[in-house]
Amino acid sequence: MTPRDLPALTISELQPLLRRREVSPREVLEALHARIDEVDPRLGAYLSVNRDTSFAAADAADGTLPLGGIPIAIKDNINVAGESCTCASRILENYRAPYDATVITKLRRAGAVPFGKTNLDEFAMGSSTENSSAGPTRNPWDLTRVAGGSSGGSAAAVAADLAVGALGSDTGGSVRQPAALSGIVGLKPTYGLVSRFGVTAFASSLDQVGPLTKDVRDAALLLNAIAGADPQDSTSLPGPVPDFTEHLGRDIRGLRIGIVKEHALQGIDAQVKAALEQATNHFHSLGAELVEVSLPHTEYAVAVYYVLATAEASANLARFDGVRYGQRAANPQNLLDHYERTRAEGFGREVKRRIILGTYVLSSGYYDAYYLRAQQVRELIRRDFTRAFEQVDVLLSPTTPAPAWKIGDHEADPLQVYLADIFTVPANLTGICGISVPCGFAEENGTRLPIGLQLLANTRDEQRLLQVAHAYEQTTDWHRLRPPSLAAS
Repeated sequence: MTPRDLPALTISELQPLLRRREVSPREVLEALHARIDEVDPRLGAYLSVNRDTSFAAADAADGTLPLGGIPIAIKDNINVAGESCTCASRILENYRAPYDATVITKLRRAGAVPFGKTNLDEFAMGSSTENSSAGPTRNPWDLTRVAGGSSGGSAAAVAADLAVGALGSDTGGSVRQPAALSGIVGLKPTYGLVSRFGVTAFASSLDQVGPLTKDVRDAALLLNAIAGADPQDSTSLPGPVPDFTEHLGRDIRGLRIGIVKEHALQGIDAQVKAALEQATNHFHSLGAELVEVSLPHTEYAVAVYYVLATAEASANLARFDGVRYGQRAANPQNLLDHYERTRAEGFGREVKRRIILGTYVLSSGYYDAYYLRAQQVRELIRRDFTRAFEQVDVLLSPTTPAPAWKIGDHEADPLQVYLADIFTVPANLTGICGISVPCGFAEENGTRLPIGLQLLANTRDEQRLLQVAHAYEQTTDWHRLRPPSLAAS
């Protein structure tokens, strides 16, 4: 094995090499940095890479720990002490985090080496990583297309072997959707299973940190490291954390997989539909029982999400005023002028749009008509899922209605981008866990574009979710396929 081979390995493949000292953490990092230098100028997956800090951490890594010496890329809305945390926004372009987020503290305790801050839609608001002040992240399978979002940088880095694994955040599908479009695995844990302390808030009742990896086992390994109660996050769930790798490898005979009646929608890409049908038949061949279930209120999920998420965003982003930290307008005439120009210059178009929408739905005279009603429908959606999980163990759906689109295609019609989240937002509204795994490819003008299937399980049922996802993955080859080589020009 040569150094050039190391970036293509999974976490579970690297672990024994590091423990037996066949390679060192520094050698793994050097190989990743060489790969980043070669490929990332055309991909745009990273916003920053602090080599000195990461090499020092690698040299000090304890190989006896579960993730000893494993480098993990970090979405740039997660605080890493001393590193930039820009959220891909001009308003934070010179900001450096004064402390580690809890997930970073937990990664370090497990022996991992946090390195590199990945690109994202500004403040995680978007589904394509086009809404970044640094420019878009490109899809490794086709550089003219989006990598998904908002964790597009993390997804593209893993898919293109610029990272062994990565962390992202999922507010409406922002881990699962880019994983699907980039051909990797993305896991959204149960709300509260992973601490949000030190993660820049977008929508506090929806946000959750999750891993993006090359296979399901790696996702379980990262979840083992980052899950658990945190007294600094009042929404974190109490109780012991199981070993999420424990059920991997068990067969799924007799498990009930729910096929959602309402997901037979018009507008789903024909190749996505065909890939999902093939996956459904594959689950049946593995001995799972297929059960049709109904989620009658999920047709309202996108509308509910974009009321609640924007309302919470308008409150959370009020702190970015240029007074305590971040960029500020030059020579303001007065306090009002300072606020207006700082935010006008610092926030991008999509962030401004969502703040305006959120402020509107919270305003006097509209609160009951929009925000309160959206909360009521959210509860109806939650009840739908509760009833469904009384009938089945997991639910199966596409992750996205279509493969990755061309960069700029939906610039004039943001609604089309919002609708890309139609299958992912219900998990955030209800707090359940979900995972996207590769299940095929669409062919378009000679280009292969990844397709992902989504599995959903009830709250705190990650072991079952990972068991089912792993059973599918290990009996198919989709996860082993990688984008065409991005060789240096």
